[in-house]
Amino acid sequence: MREIHVSEIVEKVKNMVMDTEYNLPEDFIKSLETAKAFEESPVGREIIETILENAKVASIEKVAYCQDTGYPVFFVEVGQDVHIVGGNIKDAINEGVRLATREGYLRASIAFDPVFERRNTGDNTPALIYFDIVPGDRIKIKFAAKGGGSENQSKQAMLKPADGLEGIKKFILKTIANAGPNACPPFTVGVGIGGTFDYSAVLAKKALFRPIGDRHPDPAIAMLEEELLSLANQLGVGPLGFGGTVTAVDVKIEVAPVHIASLPVAVNIQCHANRHSEIEI
Repeated sequence: MREIHVSEIVEKVKNMVMDTEYNLPEDFIKSLETAKAFEESPVGREIIETILENAKVASIEKVAYCQDTGYPVFFVEVGQDVHIVGGNIKDAINEGVRLATREGYLRASIAFDPVFERRNTGDNTPALIYFDIVPGDRIKIKFAAKGGGSENQSKQAMLKPADGLEGIKKFILKTIANAGPNACPPFTVGVGIGGTFDYSAVLAKKALFRPIGDRHPDPAIAMLEEELLSLANQLGVGPLGFGGTVTAVDVKIEVAPVHIASLPVAVNIQCHANRHSEIEI
């Protein structure tokens, strides 16, 4: 049994959050550099160049890449042979977020009451945390700063099994098209198919963590990812919605077993502020 003190989790989460807010992932930067060469619109190319310049400035100056520092979302894999001492892992993650928000000068974006007062918690907590128990004696923490604009354009549908593959594609492409400029493209698109109403949305968000260009191990799903990416870039939305040939840099799909009477499909849109990272303790 390996012991991990919560103080280590707090410190590493704090540093992780600040670093993620300041630096876009390298795979996404490379995808934008590639996309610039394929963008046919002069305005679109200029926008991509500006996005890349903004990313460079944010990284050098250690400031948030986007003023919307997002909803802190975590996927945490806890090894079954880990013993956490000194406190609670959930509290430790939230404390790391709290410290990162204050020390990193990040905007506080979480309203505790969603209906009436919508009072801001002032420190970006509580984070949204999904836990999974896995073999081993390590803790893997994946973090994403999920901006409100792109999250607002995400959709979930309970399709009929008879809708089939064509119904799935139609729903995904309609969601991307309707997101348009409101979700700040170029997008990364996470898709969850199967499971239940709620789990399809979790799958869609989890898909966003996969590296750009990383294809699903099932060849049929991998081909669907490629097809949807091609079709998305034929929609004409373009960078920041000004028109062009680069609406999305990737479409990534996760699937799960499903009830015979159901076909849940969720689409989680991620804007060009594609901020995510992972660490292992």
